[in-house]
Amino acid sequence: MNAPLRVGFIGLGNMGAPMAQRLVSWPGGLTVCDTRQEAARPFAEAGAAVADSIADVAAAADVVSVAVLDDAQVRAVVTELSCVAAPGTVIAVHSTIADLTAEELAVTCSERGIDLVDAPISGGAPGAKLGRLAVMVGGSASAFERVREPFGCFGDLVVHAGQVGAGTRMKLARNLLHFVAFSAATEAQRLAEAAGLDITTLGKIVRHSDAVTGGPGAIMLRDRTAPIEPDDFWLPILAHVRDLGEKDLGLALELGDRLDLDLPLARLALERLGPGLGVGDDTFERQNS
Repeated sequence: MNAPLRVGFIGLGNMGAPMAQRLVSWPGGLTVCDTRQEAARPFAEAGAAVADSIADVAAAADVVSVAVLDDAQVRAVVTELSCVAAPGTVIAVHSTIADLTAEELAVTCSERGIDLVDAPISGGAPGAKLGRLAVMVGGSASAFERVREPFGCFGDLVVHAGQVGAGTRMKLARNLLHFVAFSAATEAQRLAEAAGLDITTLGKIVRHSDAVTGGPGAIMLRDRTAPIEPDDFWLPILAHVRDLGEKDLGLALELGDRLDLDLPLARLALERLGPGLGVGDDTFERQNS
């Protein structure tokens, strides 16, 4: 039987530390590295090896996870790793960077016989602590197979998104939804506040119902975004979603008008909900018929 892979982890910040903590008992051993000695101290106390340099991590690991701040830091760390890591090493970048940065670094690594995968994560520090992260891996099939098991220590959903860069592109699409939804949440708060409601109670309602229904992800069921064909199974289901959404958006916009409150995201949602779902815009069709 093959020996368990040795794992290294560089970057023990808000996300890296709880991810690495899930690897402390990894059978192949864990070696960590951070510029701050105090960040590495709990890992030493838990039995992990602490490296003084990136080169020391590379010498002690078959898979090296990188969780640093931004493109510049990722470039610096990966460039140094690529110069000292042994051929066959897999470098996994968990930071959210530009997809083109991942592709460029992968080329540099491949010239030295090293596999780079971009493996951004979703779920935040709470998800990392619980081992409940979603990990989106871009890279070769062979590299994905090597990282799947160690990544399963901190992620309970580890997907192969495609070739290098695909993991980052999936993370960017996921976070587009995340932060557009945040903007919509602020608009909903303004409507509730203008109507004299307690917006903290509204927040409790949103968190409660999204935990039950799945939130926006609940309608992400199709394998393409083209208009739905008349005999498609999803047509009546998503047409029903459209009808409910257009009704409720219309009522919210009417309330906003009465309160002299502009709700631009709600207006845009009313215009684009049906076409976005692939079922057309029933409200605008009726208005223009």
